Amino acid sequence: MRSRVWCGTAVAVLGLLATGCGGGKGTGDKGSEKSATRGGHPVTVTDCTGAETTFAAAPEKIVTSNASGLELLLRLGAGDKVIGTGFPPGRGTLPGELDAQAQKVEVLARTVIPKEKLLGSGADLYVDTFGSMAGMGGGMGDAPTEEEFKAAGIDHVHLKSTACAAMAESPATDLTAVENDITSLGAVTGTSAKAKELVAGMKAKVDGVRKAIGGTAENARPTYFFFDYDAGTRQPVAVCNRQVANAVITLAGARNVFADCDGDFKQVSWEEVVSENPDWIQLGVRNRGSEAANDKAFDEARKWLEGNAATKGLKAVKEGRFLRIGSERTTIAGVENATVVAEIARTIHPDKVK
Repeated sequence: MRSRVWCGTAVAVLGLLATGCGGGKGTGDKGSEKSATRGGHPVTVTDCTGAETTFAAAPEKIVTSNASGLELLLRLGAGDKVIGTGFPPGRGTLPGELDAQAQKVEVLARTVIPKEKLLGSGADLYVDTFGSMAGMGGGMGDAPTEEEFKAAGIDHVHLKSTACAAMAESPATDLTAVENDITSLGAVTGTSAKAKELVAGMKAKVDGVRKAIGGTAENARPTYFFFDYDAGTRQPVAVCNRQVANAVITLAGARNVFADCDGDFKQVSWEEVVSENPDWIQLGVRNRGSEAANDKAFDEARKWLEGNAATKGLKAVKEGRFLRIGSERTTIAGVENATVVAEIARTIHPDKVK
C-alpha cells in the first residue's frame, strides 16, 4: 500500500530511508523509517521527497535492477525471494556461497530490464539501484512510471545512498546512508537481525581504519583520483562529493581531488585532472564477469593512462601508484564499501594500516 505525501517537487524517486519533508537533513539521516512497535510489519519507508510506502508484510517476489541490490538481498538472507535481476553478476564475482545463490536467480536482462518485462515479471517489489542518477544520463533506460508500477502491483524502492545521492544537501563523508539502506531493506524483507549484523561488521572495519589514521593531518593525506575507465576516456567523469565513493575515499584517509564538486558525477576535462596531479589513481573498472577479464580491463586502463600525452606525466602514473579496485564496490551502495575503505587505506597508508 502506497501513501504519497509530496513536498513541493515533482521528482518521483523512491528510495529507502529518505528524510521527511522540510527537515533540512541529508539522505544519511536516521529516523524516517516507521515500523510496528514490537518490530516486524507493517513497515513504512520514505523516498527522496518524503513520500511514503508501507509494507503490510514482507515481499514474496522481488526483482533487482542489478547485482548490487541482488547481493544485498543475498547477504540479508532474502535471496530465496528474488525472482529476477538485471545486470547479473558474472560467475565467480561474488564470494563463496553468495555466488552459487546468485547464479540461480533468473536473468531478466543483461543490462537494464525492459519495461514490459519488468512490469510483467510478477514481482511485488522492485529494488532499484539506479534511480535518476543525474550524472549518468538522467536514469537507466525506459523506466516504468510510478503509476505503471502501481498498476502492476509492484512496490518500487531505491537504494537511496546511490540513486538519490545527487539530491543530498551535504557531502558524503561516511557510510551512514549505505548502512541505512541495509537497515531499511532488512526491515522491509523481515531480515532486520541480519541487517544489524552486516552494519556492525561494516562499522568495525571502518572504525579500525579511522583509529589507525586518525592522527594524520589533512594536508598529509594523499590526493586521489577515481578514474572511471568505462565512462570513456575522451572526457573523464569525476566522482563528486555526494557520491558514495567520496565517502569511501575520505574514510580511507585520502583526499578526493574533485571533492569540491557538488553532486554525484560530473564530466570534467583532462586539463583539470592534470592540474590536480593526484598522488594515487584508482582504476575504476566495471565487472567483466571473470577475474581474467577484469585483470585485462585493469591493464588496459593503466596502459591508457601511461600512453596518453595528457596523463603520462602525472605523479601517480610515473610512480605506478594505481589501485585495481572495481567500480561497483566503490560507487554503488553495499557491504563491500567498507571493505574497499580498508583496501585503499592499506595501500596508501601501509605504515599505519595493516
